[in-house]
Amino acid sequence: MKAPTKDFVVPDDAKEVPGLIYYNMAGKKRRAHATWYRGETTNFHPVRDSLSEPDAVERYVGHGWLPGAPFINREHYITAFGSCFASEVTKFLQAAGYRVFGDKTSNLDAHVVRSGEGIVNSAALRQQFEWAFHDQGPKSSVWHDRDGAFAGATEDMKETTRQIFAETDVFIFTLGLSEVWYDKSTGDIFWKAIPKAVFDPDKHGFKVLTVEENKTNLRSVLQIIREYRPSATVVITLSPVPLAATFRPVSCITANCVSKASLRVAIDELMREFVDDRNLYYFPSYEIVTAFLEDAYGVDLRHPRPETIDFVMQTFKRSFLC
Repeated sequence: MKAPTKDFVVPDDAKEVPGLIYYNMAGKKRRAHATWYRGETTNFHPVRDSLSEPDAVERYVGHGWLPGAPFINREHYITAFGSCFASEVTKFLQAAGYRVFGDKTSNLDAHVVRSGEGIVNSAALRQQFEWAFHDQGPKSSVWHDRDGAFAGATEDMKETTRQIFAETDVFIFTLGLSEVWYDKSTGDIFWKAIPKAVFDPDKHGFKVLTVEENKTNLRSVLQIIREYRPSATVVITLSPVPLAATFRPVSCITANCVSKASLRVAIDELMREFVDDRNLYYFPSYEIVTAFLEDAYGVDLRHPRPETIDFVMQTFKRSFLC
């Protein structure tokens, strides 16, 4: 009898056939080909019925990534910034009474507060930490606010940023994209696109950050945190919000896949490199929205529906908040 090559349901009392392996999924006994060695750990992809299980998101998405028990409390100083999805995280935490930026948001003059949802790429994230702790700011004007105005880089702003980072117990970074513009003479990377009024094709270039570049940026951030705030928790997430437009000569949908994939692989490699860092976590908001929930986006097919955001944040709450 030739063993089937696809997993399928079998009766609970069916005689087990040599050459197959058996496992339970969605309350049913299933079998799979056993010819190939499957390693010491095997986690099967869920079937549709699996997703209705009470703990489905933790079991089929969060497994291996989420902490064993919630640990972030209302006394912790939380710093959260990154892509536009980061603002949803901040709003949820503040509404629940958690100390995002130490409850002093309106009084803090720092880019991670004022323009936090615009620091969307890994290079921009790294710039803030190197500027605050190593006094290594960009050599060119690459920091602009949402209106395209130069965001500034005063000594007071740098000191405020350093104080924020130095007091932080929990960092939550939401990365957004890998498509970036940069200054050709310095290599400095812009937070966002370049303001039209100052764009110069001889001075400015465009590229997609590679996995290695993203990983190097993230590693640098983590190492700085471990140097100055060694016991702090770091939670990295990937925004499920896709590109609004690509500057590449290909479709936006395919360009977005590459942009997100570069970041996701970089995060995964970082997590494997620092597997012994017990205060480093990945929260799979990206996978929850793009692979677990059905019809997760609004009519623009970019921004998650309110109920989607609530589901993601309730999952975060069950896993991290106490």
